[in-house]
Amino acid sequence: MMLYLLSLLIGIVAGLRAMTAPAAVSWAIDAGLLDISGSWLAFMGYRFTPWLFSLLAVAELVTDKLPGTPSRKTPPQFGARLLSGGLSGATIGAAGGMLVGGAILGVAGAVIGTLGGAGGRARLVASFGKDRPAALVEDIVAVFGAALIVLSLA
Repeated sequence: MMLYLLSLLIGIVAGLRAMTAPAAVSWAIDAGLLDISGSWLAFMGYRFTPWLFSLLAVAELVTDKLPGTPSRKTPPQFGARLLSGGLSGATIGAAGGMLVGGAILGVAGAVIGTLGGAGGRARLVASFGKDRPAALVEDIVAVFGAALIVLSLA
């Protein structure tokens, strides 16, 4: 049951920052907190995978602050979050033999994180009067949320 909850939560992280979720999950595998050997998701545990996803996550954290970055609710950005949430949730679920359930909950979490994150950020922007502080708050929530999810796998 705990893996289902964590799959949903990592999906929410993916809705906030698409690449942070798979980076966190692949680091969890690297640290030995998840065993997905024998699964088709074994690539998430390859030696280079956490580094690649981390590089993509840092790039996303930077590009999110650029003025020309499209809304997370446009189809390509929304789709990337759904894929990321599904992949991350499936990876967590696969560790307990619940790959499909984890994927479904990861996608559901990504929807929650995408729409809820957009609404929350809009409220923060209204409160701060600027986007950058709101974006930084969202970054902190996503990164620390992902870290807490990974640590709870121990």
